[in-house]
Amino acid sequence: MKTSYTAMFVMSATLQRRAAISAFQHACGSAVSRISARTIASTSKVLLSAEGGGGRSSAAVADKDLLSKTDGKTQKQKKPAAILDTNPPKGTRDFYPADMRLRTWLFSRWRSVASLYGFSEYDAPVLESESLYTRKAGEEVTQQLYNFVDKGDRSVALRPEMTPSLARMVMAKKGGLNLPLKWYSIPQCWRYERMTRGRRREHYQWNMDVWGVEGIEAEAELLSAMVTFFRDVGLTSEDVGIKVNSRGVIGEVLTELGVPEEKFAATCVLVDKLEKVPIDAIQGDLEELGLEKSTIEQLTTVLTNKSIESISAVLPSDSNAVRELSQLFKLCEAYGIADWIQFDASVVRGLAYYTGVVFEAFDRRGVLRAIAGGGRYDKLLETFGGDPTPAAGFGFGDAVIVELLKERNVLPSFEGSGFDTVVFAMSEDLYGVAVEVASKLRGEGQTVDLILEQKKTKWVFRHASRNEARYCVIVAGDEYENGEVSVKDLSVGEQKVVKIDALGDWAKEVSES
Repeated sequence: MKTSYTAMFVMSATLQRRAAISAFQHACGSAVSRISARTIASTSKVLLSAEGGGGRSSAAVADKDLLSKTDGKTQKQKKPAAILDTNPPKGTRDFYPADMRLRTWLFSRWRSVASLYGFSEYDAPVLESESLYTRKAGEEVTQQLYNFVDKGDRSVALRPEMTPSLARMVMAKKGGLNLPLKWYSIPQCWRYERMTRGRRREHYQWNMDVWGVEGIEAEAELLSAMVTFFRDVGLTSEDVGIKVNSRGVIGEVLTELGVPEEKFAATCVLVDKLEKVPIDAIQGDLEELGLEKSTIEQLTTVLTNKSIESISAVLPSDSNAVRELSQLFKLCEAYGIADWIQFDASVVRGLAYYTGVVFEAFDRRGVLRAIAGGGRYDKLLETFGGDPTPAAGFGFGDAVIVELLKERNVLPSFEGSGFDTVVFAMSEDLYGVAVEVASKLRGEGQTVDLILEQKKTKWVFRHASRNEARYCVIVAGDEYENGEVSVKDLSVGEQKVVKIDALGDWAKEVSES
């Protein structure tokens, strides 16, 4: 009986345990089913709890702001994005298609003239080492640099001028370039300076330089190229003049007045200021240089000379400066540009940089600032540790010349795109034919604007006129059945039919007319 009771006890305990396990499994299954039906998106995420000592907790528990995020009534509205400032940075400009057409036209004129004179085009990075422009402390360009330290801890700057880059490139070849060089470039230059009409903080500049020629022949060639451009764009010697002077003239005058060579550059800067302020305003600067007021007054009297003959009277009889200038003017007569050139001893800008002849193109009406300027700079390469190399060149900005052409009403219009032909299909099923027509005309060298979507005929003609297209080719059902298209000459308003197979001949014919 004892054994029987024991067996019954074990059997009863076993049955109870099995029943408990079954009930637990049933409860867990129901709970899992209910949880899986819930739609809280973050319930499935498991994160390390910051408050639970490294234990895991669901994102729903960790995110105390879950209710406010999911409640549409209490959720905060997103702030609207800040409105974009559509203006370019101050002193810079956008080039819309019409502006680009003007720029392309101007650059093509510059390139054409440079090619006529046998110059080769070059270019360099717009980003250069800052040290390329800061070798001479105190120079104006040093104060106007767009400079910064890059991610490699290098001090760099956007180029304010192109000539130092040219010097670097010449030095990089270590004498491997055949002289003389006749190079030109049209770089974009950057200077943080005060803006006026025709002066921005970025501009494009036509540079022409001759390296390796010691004589005045280089300057004469450069002056002739400049005048050729002026004539090419419709300007005359009544519109533009070119003032010519020489560092030698000022140097000889300063020597006569007892001004030492080391004070030459600073003296020129002061003389340049006299165009804007009275001499008393620079008295402090004069005293700092150890110059007498009478010295500057004598110098300014000399600078009023407007002819080589008059300047010869105050310089030594064997003056190299006078001899050089006289030779230059004779060459200008040979080039046929003498009426553009005039001697002016007051041109002192850049004399600290230039070593010989200097010149400056100006608006004869006096409305605009200097148009272009240049001269001889034989010592530039030496300042970078290179060998002495004779060099001369000029810089010609894009902003002032455009203003001048507007002033004289000789700037062409660039509002229209100037397509040769506009092609469009009268119906959607003829679009493929219009594509073939456009391709055929483009193959003959025409510039073609293919209308890419269905438009009314009136819109197409207005579009063609607005863009100054010469012709409009219409692909219509009736003509196409006969293997033809309609061609309208927009300049005279005449319309005719042309066989599709003969479009190539038509394109050649109109290109020659």
